[in-house]
Amino acid sequence: MQAFVSKYVNRLDSKGRVSIPAPFRQLLAQDGQDSLFCSPSLDQVSIEAGGLVYQQEINDQLNQFDPFSEEREMLSTALLGESETFKIDKDGRIVLSESIKEYAGITDVVVFVGQGTKFRLWQPDRYEVHRKEAQKLALSRIRQGKTNVAPKEGQGGGDEA
Repeated sequence: MQAFVSKYVNRLDSKGRVSIPAPFRQLLAQDGQDSLFCSPSLDQVSIEAGGLVYQQEINDQLNQFDPFSEEREMLSTALLGESETFKIDKDGRIVLSESIKEYAGITDVVVFVGQGTKFRLWQPDRYEVHRKEAQKLALSRIRQGKTNVAPKEGQGGGDEA
């Protein structure tokens, strides 16, 4: 399975439309998607987005709970209640709702950041703060040996002779 990777910066046009990065559109199209599922992130001031695989991950998480439990009801409200689906036009653009833009602080520029089975939409300044925090955490984990993700030999991150 291919993954959403990399970072792209796109502007909203005068009609409030923003182009989904071409590599992201290609992955969505492979799933037969002509729309984009978006929901406010629970842990960051950003929007989580994706296609069928991402939606299935959410459903799989919810299906771990008794269908009539209060916990499932609360989680489904948090994960699905504020979610929206946006139609992708023939030029690969979507029109973000005011509530989605307001939640993420998006005005005229959107940063799209790949995260494997999903991607996030960020306001640029908020993304930059998050990016720096993420890099610090990743470096700390690598140095503690808590991940197998490490710089390749000759690309820094270690004592080079």
